Amino acid sequence: MVGVKMAAAAAASIRERQTVALKRMLNFNVPHVKNSTGEPVWKVLIYDRFGQDIISPLLSVKELRDMGITLHLLLHSDRDPIPDVPAVYFVMPTEENIDRMCQDLRNQLYESYYLNFISAISRSKLEDIANAALAASAVTQVAKVFDQYLNFITLEDDMFVLCNQNKELVSYRAINRPDITDTEMETVMDTIVDSLFCFFVTLGAVPIIRCSRGTAAEMVAVKLDKKLRENLRDARNSLFTGDTLGAGQFSFQRPLLVLVDRNIDLATPLHHTWTYQALVHDVLDFHLNRVNLEESSGVENSPAGARPKRKNKKSYDLTPVDKFWQKHKGSPFPEVAESVQQELESYRAQEDEVKRLKSIMGLEGEDEGAISMLSDNTAKLTSAVSSLPELLEKKRLIDLHTNVATAVLEHIKARKLDVYFEYEEKIMSKTTLDKSLLDIISDPDAGTPEDKMRLFLIYYISTQQAPSEADLEQYKKALTDAGCNLNPLQYIKQWKAFAKMASAPASYGNTTTKPMGLLSRVMNTGSQFVMEGVKNLVLKQQNLPVTRILDNLMEMKSNPETDDYRYFDPKMLRGNDSSVPRNKNPFQEAIVFVVGGGNYIEYQNLVDYIKGKQGKHILYGCSELFNAAQFIKQLSQLGQK
Repeated sequence: MVGVKMAAAAAASIRERQTVALKRMLNFNVPHVKNSTGEPVWKVLIYDRFGQDIISPLLSVKELRDMGITLHLLLHSDRDPIPDVPAVYFVMPTEENIDRMCQDLRNQLYESYYLNFISAISRSKLEDIANAALAASAVTQVAKVFDQYLNFITLEDDMFVLCNQNKELVSYRAINRPDITDTEMETVMDTIVDSLFCFFVTLGAVPIIRCSRGTAAEMVAVKLDKKLRENLRDARNSLFTGDTLGAGQFSFQRPLLVLVDRNIDLATPLHHTWTYQALVHDVLDFHLNRVNLEESSGVENSPAGARPKRKNKKSYDLTPVDKFWQKHKGSPFPEVAESVQQELESYRAQEDEVKRLKSIMGLEGEDEGAISMLSDNTAKLTSAVSSLPELLEKKRLIDLHTNVATAVLEHIKARKLDVYFEYEEKIMSKTTLDKSLLDIISDPDAGTPEDKMRLFLIYYISTQQAPSEADLEQYKKALTDAGCNLNPLQYIKQWKAFAKMASAPASYGNTTTKPMGLLSRVMNTGSQFVMEGVKNLVLKQQNLPVTRILDNLMEMKSNPETDDYRYFDPKMLRGNDSSVPRNKNPFQEAIVFVVGGGNYIEYQNLVDYIKGKQGKHILYGCSELFNAAQFIKQLSQLGQK
């Protein structure tokens, strides 16, 4: 029972906590009561791009309207005065934002101003606002000024990223630039630490921190420890006392924060993947839980010489409300295609039932049989009609996933992604390869230049023995002939030489995917998904390096990989640096945070890992979320001469 209770306690996920904090803010910083009968107070919401990115994955336009938000506008857009309405601001405390807010005060745009800063505002900037309010004689209109400590974006119940705007400031490239100055590095680290601090304030918990030595992750750990320590010491203004702590999901035990550096594993972000969510992120335009698809509109009936019609852009939100997505986002793709098909068939059966009842209801004649059938069917029809909204919602989700899965499937078939995925799995698990790497690189039908580059980089990163110069030249020639840009390889070569001095390459466990024969048998001819020729690969659970590190530290296992990880406890009065943990019990809750960027493959791997651990919870966070294409681009910039 304890395990169940624990799970229930942790249900106040980071997504819920951030949503509650936003609703409280939109309610003028008074806790939001769900079933209050009165009309909400109508107000406008003014946010900057940072605020927009935080709110959009959590609250829909309808939810904002229910909270009384009639208009939501960007701070730096042309806004007309609405003098009889209060305005809630949700912005970063930057110089230009504050100038613009002062201008709003001078122009008397709104009735009253509730100023909420995403991250803590400095004393001097606060004085600027006070001076502007005085000058505009608007002091009485500035109703409240709040630091919200919400400077991070929650994408899942158990996943968050630091930022989306200006993410190049904290990107892998920014941290690993050879020409970065100390002050620039400080700025990058401070930005990351500020967001992590906000995350823990929202979570209402002070973590125990572990990190690898000699990496950017260590710099983050030192600064975060210091910041948490200072806040705890200032008892009067501490953000971790009183009501927030006791009610938290961590009332039993403090969470573990594992800070890892992207450099411990560069192969996974390049890996071709086979699960639904990770594939959508890899091959489609998927961003802050919204996927944008281009739908090609037909050119059939256009007269000769006419311009081809413009492609329609459609966007879909993949949210927690979407039951199909929640259930299948971590499933292997063939399973997803099969499930969409099954959903479609069950929907059609329900629809046919409604149609059948309608036709019976149109019965003529007064004979007894018809009358008794009628009364029987009335009840059925009533229940069928009452289930219509549910049916329509089901139809919407089926259409959505049919479109998304079809778009993914087109990429798989056109680029032979199943072949890449299987081959890379073999490389990473050091299994014997059935055909040569050169053949795949030279095959004009297999994948884009980028796919080939990803495959080769994974091979180069994963092999213990680097290929000889002669072999490397041969690979380089094949890659160049295939249209690849060799800059990423340039960088990985330098990185590997450097990493070799530091440590052995990460191992990926020895696992294989089992091909289950071709998919055509799953997809009968009536299916929407014609998947002939695509392999039906079944995944075996294997722990990626990040998951393995977490497992060692969470379960207190001794392992050379993690034994010298540093240990910080911000609650200890004297910060003593040691790698000896004081707490010897395994942790129930942990947050893994990747400095330098993360991906859905690692996230999914952690989710699968924790499924087998009852009563334990993991959160995955990263400084930015990139797919392989975005990562290759950063490697390419780093590799430029």
